[in-house]
Amino acid sequence: MLEGIDLAAILLTLKLAVTTTLILLLVGTPIAWWLARTRSRWKGVVGALVALPLVLPPTVLGFYLLVSLGPHGPIGQFTQWLGIGLLPFTFAGLVVGSVFYSLPFVVQPLQNAFTASGERPLEVAATLGAGPWDRFFTVALPLARPGFITAAILGFAHTVGEFGVVLMIGGNIPERTRVVSVAIYDHVEALEYAEAHLLAGGMLVFSFLVLLALYSRNARPWT
Repeated sequence: MLEGIDLAAILLTLKLAVTTTLILLLVGTPIAWWLARTRSRWKGVVGALVALPLVLPPTVLGFYLLVSLGPHGPIGQFTQWLGIGLLPFTFAGLVVGSVFYSLPFVVQPLQNAFTASGERPLEVAATLGAGPWDRFFTVALPLARPGFITAAILGFAHTVGEFGVVLMIGGNIPERTRVVSVAIYDHVEALEYAEAHLLAGGMLVFSFLVLLALYSRNARPWT
């Protein structure tokens, strides 16, 4: 049976994943749209920055975010100036770290979807009198629907499974920053293998079902 502290970690993880995914879809959509359509010389730089979490060790990303969000960091000084205090070791800090860490898993599928839809549908809509915003919301977004589904699934699943970033930024505070991956680590460290097996097995099943749903959906033609 799961202990109360483990149930709290599961609920916190789900809350974090949902919040992060929604923010990433809002933030990642304009970035992906710009990357898919721009010819700016800065495209490579922006694309590399977005993809950086794919190759950067999570602890490195978490360390620099912790420094930036801390009392002497630029973001930390700004949040203190706003009167909202410091973000490290809070749920809001976990969200900030998760957004940075999972950004490429949302932006890249969206960018690929916008690129795959091509210019022709937008050109046709323009000849019919549709403005830029109208073309984006009525043509580009519906055509990119598979990319949005893929991005949401990958962003959610990746946030659920993160460890290094959330541990660096959030620490291990029960019911505040203790997520499932950290709870598994705690159980293993305490030699509580039964509890660790229960949580780890649940993560394994969840990860498999997410990938199964993703690959099954991608294998079906869209109409």
